[in-house]
Amino acid sequence: MPGSGKSTLASRVIKALAPDAVNVPMDGFHLANDELARLGRKRRKGAVDTFDTAGYRALLGRLREAERGVIVYAPRFVRSIEESIAGATPVSPDVPLVLTEGNYLLVDDGPWAGMQSLLDETWYVEVDEAVRMERLIARHTAFGKTPQEARRWSLNSDRANAELVLTTRDRADLVVRLD
Repeated sequence: MPGSGKSTLASRVIKALAPDAVNVPMDGFHLANDELARLGRKRRKGAVDTFDTAGYRALLGRLREAERGVIVYAPRFVRSIEESIAGATPVSPDVPLVLTEGNYLLVDDGPWAGMQSLLDETWYVEVDEAVRMERLIARHTAFGKTPQEARRWSLNSDRANAELVLTTRDRADLVVRLD
């Protein structure tokens, strides 16, 4: 769910297990801003249909079937420029844990259907709604939106995305409640 603490939890797990773990977030597969504008989806960036789902699925497959001695490069989303950077995250086949995090991993229809089958275990991260909204507004403000724009984005686009993600909660292997 947007603002629930997925990225923070993932970074803590990676730090605790380093160098035996790497994070490959779904956010690296955001479509580029120019492409979102062409498709008329830029105002909904972060929605279920604003990602390269096929590319993400292919990457998860490559990571699951890693070739000996072959590093797989994953993209990384850079919030300060609101774009993904290709080849920014090297994943060695020797790393025993590849963690991925994102909002739509448990969605069971459309291009996301079956994504869960590429994962060994899934966690659903949740937090108090007021805390989640506070975090979202602060994040959007920190990266250039006015407080009013940040609030509007959080109450519209982020809230719609959160409502979809909430429907996937029961598909997770574990629900993690952050307080």
